[in-house]
Amino acid sequence: MKILTKHFGEVNIATDTTLHFKDGVFGFEDEKEFALLQFSEEDSFLLSLQSVKTPYLAFTLVNPFMLIPDYKPVLSDDELEQMQVKKSDELCFYNMCRIKKPVSDSTINLRCPIVINDTTRQAKQVILDDYEMRFPLSSLEKRDK
Repeated sequence: MKILTKHFGEVNIATDTTLHFKDGVFGFEDEKEFALLQFSEEDSFLLSLQSVKTPYLAFTLVNPFMLIPDYKPVLSDDELEQMQVKKSDELCFYNMCRIKKPVSDSTINLRCPIVINDTTRQAKQVILDDYEMRFPLSSLEKRDK
């Protein structure tokens, strides 16, 4: 299927690779189907969560575990049941990133990750009370020192 995208123009995606959000994404509850597109073929760290029906709607996602090794999201029993798994570590987690200039002013939303069951292609955005909504990228530099 061909879709128009915010960052890549027209792209062809396999329909069996789209992600299905039963409840949509926070603030965009009518958006139920997304494609997960890589910005670079060599790197799956930075991704675009692109709406299949709305070309201008795309979110920048990061793989949080590559930046914050101690990030340990845990879903409630109800959320695990909705995602059709028994444990949180059976799922893929990505976090929305707000890119700013300079890049060091960018933030990652650790509180509301996108959770994906890679087998069923079901996805959900959840709220984790133990994490920050605007985690500054600049704080990662301080952790490394």
